Formats: sequence, C-alpha cells, structure tokens
Amino acid sequence: MTLAKHSVRLPDGTESEYEVDESAPFAVATLLYDGEHVFLTRQYRYPIDQWIYDLPGGAGDPGEEPAEAARRELEEELGLVAQDLRPLHTFYTNPGRSAWPVHLFTCTSTTVGTAHVDDPAEQIRLVRMPLARLDALLAAHQIVDSSLLIARAMAAVTGFLPPIRPRR
Repeated sequence: MTLAKHSVRLPDGTESEYEVDESAPFAVATLLYDGEHVFLTRQYRYPIDQWIYDLPGGAGDPGEEPAEAARRELEEELGLVAQDLRPLHTFYTNPGRSAWPVHLFTCTSTTVGTAHVDDPAEQIRLVRMPLARLDALLAAHQIVDSSLLIARAMAAVTGFLPPIRPRR
C-alpha cells in the first residue's frame, strides 16, 4: 500500500494534511451476464474474515488501459476472455482518502482462456448465479462488495440488466 501525505489548501483557504492511498492507478471489475445468470467470484477476504461474492477484477497496472486490465483480470480470475466488453460506470470507493477510480464493465460473451492460480492469497471460485438469487441476496443485505452493489444498480439503471426486483 502506498500512502502519500499531502499538504493542501482547501477551497475555503484552510490548510490541512491528507493521507491519500495511491496504491494503484485504478481498479476494474466486470459484470458478466448470460441472459439469466451472472458470473461472480466467491473469494475469501482477509480484512473482513469472510467469504464474499464479488466481481472478477483487480488493480490496473501503470500505463495499462482500464478495458485492457478488465480483460486481463477476467481471464486471470475466471479463465474467460471477454468478447464484448463495454464500459458501465466509474466511481471512487473512498474519495476522501483514495485517488483512484474503479472502472466497471459489462460483458455478455466470452470464450475460454487460461485462469492463473499462482497467487496463494487469491482463493477464487467461479459462481454462476441466477439474477433473481443475486437480487435476493441484495435484499437480504448479504452482498458487501461495493463494485458488485454499484454494478448491479447501474446495470439496472442503464437497461443492461432488468430492474432489481424487491423482495415481497
């Protein structure tokens, strides 16, 4: 992790210091949908000591384009090669302390590639989940990953996915 200390002058003229996370130039995540199902990752996340559902993705490399990083991460984590990657939304997970954006993408068509399982800290499982099940998990507050939450909402707002169905 790269924390940089910045001395800043705020818009009202106040001087302050900020520690900013400059660990990565950006992050990416891809929402893969096949008409009835979404493809998610199930990963153990040490900081919260939980297995969670999230989207395939990760940090971009310096000089790498976000779409290129999304394709790389999708293949590394799930062994899938995106055929129709499209931008969905860009957001900041913590704009008060982090300078890097998260670029979300969508995809509906893939071919088989080669997953990379050489990082012991990444224990990733592919999950093919019905969209209705994902929406039920959202309603039950079982989804904690911000990229997945925002991607599902933005996919509904833009018409990429059907509206989120409230639980009755």
